[in-house]
Amino acid sequence: MRPEFIILTAFLTIVICGWLIGTYNKFIKYQNLIEEAWSSIDVALKRRFNLIPNLVSAIKGYSEHESEIFENKTNQMKPDNSVDERMESESQVTHSLSNLLAVAEAYPDLKASVNFLELQKSLAEIETDIQSARHRYNGYVARLNTLVESFPASFIASKFGFQKQSYFSLDLATQRELPEVGFGDDTTGKA
Repeated sequence: MRPEFIILTAFLTIVICGWLIGTYNKFIKYQNLIEEAWSSIDVALKRRFNLIPNLVSAIKGYSEHESEIFENKTNQMKPDNSVDERMESESQVTHSLSNLLAVAEAYPDLKASVNFLELQKSLAEIETDIQSARHRYNGYVARLNTLVESFPASFIASKFGFQKQSYFSLDLATQRELPEVGFGDDTTGKA
């Protein structure tokens, strides 16, 4: 055998092995970053969940019926394993929180309460943390999913069982829907 062929073969083997190791390590890196980001989401969701009884007790004196409905829903919540199951259960909590805050809007005395205002401020801060952690989580998921689908990294993904991950989406309880703006039947701008 010629020495050039041996050197070329050795070089190609080293390059291919280096690429395989580097790509595999990228998969591991993104999985670890996703787990870390999910942990941040989980901590923020637990903080929000721990704030709920305080909100319920603040509103309880004003609207017994609505707070009982909300307490029943939150008592049924359990930690789920998959992102999809957790997203579904947290969406229910968010919906209930939105309804509870809407009830509070009907009571001016409650809205003026310092305790309620502090709880509402804490909820807004926690939800900002949730959105920030969700953004980070989804960024890492996008990178992993791109790598899983990219050629030739897809071969390593299929060989070692790396799969696409689900994005985490969650509306905020403090988020307000934009009002619909109608222009009536006259769209010409004439009065």
